[in-house]
Amino acid sequence: MSPPAALSLLSWIGLVLAGCTTAYACLSLWAWFRCERRNQHPRADVNDQASRPVSVLKPLHGAEPGLYENLKGFCKQTHPHYEILFGVRDPEDPAIAVVQRLQREFPERAMALVIDPTVHGANLKVSNLINLLAQARYDWLVLADADISVAPDHLARVTAPLNDPGVGIVTCLYHGVAGDGWTARLGRLFIDDWFAPSVRLAHAFGSTRFAFGSTIAVRRDTLNAIGGLSALKDTLADDFWLGERSRQQGLRTVLSDVVVGTQVNENQLSQLWSHEMRWLRTIRAISPAGFTFSFVCYSWPLLVLALLLSPTLPCLIVAALGVLARLWRYLVSWPSTARSNRWQDLWLTPFRDTLLLLEWAGALVHWRVDWRGQILHARDHAPSRYP
Repeated sequence: MSPPAALSLLSWIGLVLAGCTTAYACLSLWAWFRCERRNQHPRADVNDQASRPVSVLKPLHGAEPGLYENLKGFCKQTHPHYEILFGVRDPEDPAIAVVQRLQREFPERAMALVIDPTVHGANLKVSNLINLLAQARYDWLVLADADISVAPDHLARVTAPLNDPGVGIVTCLYHGVAGDGWTARLGRLFIDDWFAPSVRLAHAFGSTRFAFGSTIAVRRDTLNAIGGLSALKDTLADDFWLGERSRQQGLRTVLSDVVVGTQVNENQLSQLWSHEMRWLRTIRAISPAGFTFSFVCYSWPLLVLALLLSPTLPCLIVAALGVLARLWRYLVSWPSTARSNRWQDLWLTPFRDTLLLLEWAGALVHWRVDWRGQILHARDHAPSRYP
């Protein structure tokens, strides 16, 4: 290996690449520990039992694996006063049978099934939510995707910050709950080992430019101020733009210390690729500059490339530090309920990072998104200005 003074241009590029990749791995690890310390000392308002009645809006589409268990979690909340509205567009939707089963099991719980095929725009999920909102009785609202699993105190904790009139929305990060097969486990790593660390890092540096369909708690007056859900009917990333429009009103976004689970059921690599490309192209439409430079997140292939460009001792030392930080972050990122399984998926991390790098490159080329049979273009569904 040559001394640093004799490094060629390619060697310098390799060293810089290794440095950037290692810096991200170390910073994302720091952000995880910072988040853990914050969650060990939650704010008093989050712990206070929420007393305002809440309407939970659950748009459904099909009886996905785990749907019954996920919806059941919302029926067993400790919140003293809430209703759940389940919405489908198709009267033959198999999710209806799941809702009816829950209505029989929890007759004391205020639940309603809304079957309404009305389409309000290009985003069918938002159309479903608009139909549900028309039936909601209360002014505090929680919007949550169908594949979300929650603890019994979920509603009480995520709605408590709404007591502050300066808060626009409250949202939650999520961890993956993998189905059977290595493809679903790769999908879980997309969430736990790439997406969540990047959000925690952005939040650690003060960013609140996010909102996740896993959970969004919002007051009705906030929705009215941004033009209602109808303002989102033609957007792809409706959850993000709901939060962004509330921030344009001068309201804060709160990232709750509650972390929910989301089902990952893809059993074919083609399904996983399609799903993740939709996410990545949407992220690119929301934040093009940030997405362009996000390649530094994909540690394994970039560190290998850096060493090929710069087979020097300094680059080897930097890359070794990056590998240690990358492995450490992987090991700690597992939810406490599943950490006994973390060693079995360690071998997947190089494949996960390499697949992400390929998807990143693919997302840079085209805007096409395949979402539940609809062909959309992410750029056309990302507003450039707000009303």
